[in-house]
Amino acid sequence: MSDDSLDFATLGLSAPILSALKDVGYEQPSPIQAQSIPLLLEGESILGVAQTGTGKTAAFALPLLNRLDPSINSPQIIVLAPTRELAIQVAEAFKSYSKYLPEFSVLPIYGGQDMRGQLRSLKRGVQVIVGTPGRVLDHLKRKSLDLSAIRAVVLDEADEMLRMGFIDDVEEILSNAPGDCQYALFSATMPPAIKRVAEQYLKGAKEVRIATKTSTVERISQHVLMVDNSHKLDALTRVLEVETFDGMIIFVRTKSATVELAEKLQARGYAAEALNGDQTQKIREQTIDRLKKGLLDIVIATDVAARGLDVERISLVMNYDIPYDTESYVHRIGRTGRAGREGKAILFAAPKERRLLRDIERATKQALTPYETPSAEQISINRIQQFQDNLLSTLENQDFSRIKDVVLKFAEERELSLEDVASALAFQLQMEQPLFPILRELPKHDKDFRRDGDRKPRRRERGERGERGGRGRDDVAMQCYRIEVGRKHHVSPGDIVGAIANEAGIESRNIGHIAIHENFSLVDLPSGMPGEVLQHLQKVRVKQQQMKLKPDTRGSKGGSGGRGRGSNSDRRPSRKPKPRS
Repeated sequence: MSDDSLDFATLGLSAPILSALKDVGYEQPSPIQAQSIPLLLEGESILGVAQTGTGKTAAFALPLLNRLDPSINSPQIIVLAPTRELAIQVAEAFKSYSKYLPEFSVLPIYGGQDMRGQLRSLKRGVQVIVGTPGRVLDHLKRKSLDLSAIRAVVLDEADEMLRMGFIDDVEEILSNAPGDCQYALFSATMPPAIKRVAEQYLKGAKEVRIATKTSTVERISQHVLMVDNSHKLDALTRVLEVETFDGMIIFVRTKSATVELAEKLQARGYAAEALNGDQTQKIREQTIDRLKKGLLDIVIATDVAARGLDVERISLVMNYDIPYDTESYVHRIGRTGRAGREGKAILFAAPKERRLLRDIERATKQALTPYETPSAEQISINRIQQFQDNLLSTLENQDFSRIKDVVLKFAEERELSLEDVASALAFQLQMEQPLFPILRELPKHDKDFRRDGDRKPRRRERGERGERGGRGRDDVAMQCYRIEVGRKHHVSPGDIVGAIANEAGIESRNIGHIAIHENFSLVDLPSGMPGEVLQHLQKVRVKQQQMKLKPDTRGSKGGSGGRGRGSNSDRRPSRKPKPRS
């Protein structure tokens, strides 16, 4: 199976699917695809253990599409995904692979989307459902979704669904599926709760395990630049002036930030574009294609949008917004240093984020090298070099016979030296980008984020509730926020975690204590979140209600429908503990 000559045709896929694969540019199957596709084609259930970015979606979508009965216009395949972004991505993959299948239909269903539209689509009939556990369960309870004819169930990123508190919903959904249907469970890790699900529902499943290869971080030089959030754009433009790169990806936390930063870089003359989950699949593919062909130098992306991105041109990764968990950081910097090439990663961090930096060093087993904000002198040296290179190129490729006469005549008539004339011309040429820029001084911070003074707080003992606004699971400083969705709206902790994790790009483990009251809820989130993230979360809907998120000023007491902290109504809702990675 590891033979380089192996292609998709040898795996037994049908001609229409092979034609679709040719259109999307797939040539050889990845290891997880090479092992999973033949087993699923034979009707076997599989338990796949592989990291994100190994090609799992095609590993289950291609063989299951191959076994689909086109004459049946009811759900035959259901895929459960932890986030709505992943559900959309998987549904789009199904659409791409089924391009030449007659009358094929797939429907992504997730929270925050208009329920009426989903109900209409389900009534018309679909063959593949890709959904988040909460919304799938809603449809089962409404009787708008019938799983009696389901032939295959896929659990994608099962460990992430466990971390987000969806495992009970997943088990309830599985209990509604026919006992003889085919199963495919994919997970990067195998915590006990996932093993229990596998033992109960995937009896006799074949295990497909892809060994984690040596981390690419060994070929990537990692740097950290300590900078306040208010000065990040200034620092970024200075870094871009002095760094030499072929292609580059800049990671931010939110979809809106990708557009805003792309526009600001475009205004400064950079060939930059946004890449996020709000864009259509076609636009994202066009953006990546332009980056591959060298028509684009910089892509500003969210973690979800850049998942699986493989462009050899990328030699530099910028973490403009620090991720809230180390796994995301490793995935981000893995976009460079590919195909045996050297890569470079630069991370922007505020002084309050020192603890996250130490966690990153432990995860990558590599020290982060302090990076100095480029000075005016460094930028000047770089601009002069570019200026000289441009002049040399012009001298080598242009004919100056006519314009030289003009310059000589001008200098002679006004008794000017040619040096003065050349200097005046050079001055005019560099006015838009001065060779000797005057830059404001950015605040300097202590570069030693490993100093002993920043001590780790005492670990809480089991059963100790602690105060709101403390620290999250990754030792992130937390702040309490109020949202205007409560018990009367039938909201669950999983609904709140899913909505915030999807929309703000916050790792679910860093969403802290949740208290659900009658008319509102309280949730601990990482402090110091950018203003645009908070503004966006105010408009996000949970159970068809706007969050209207704002900092909590009254704690968990009082309020509409709330009772005191000490009453039973204010106890934390039942939520299974999330295992540490």
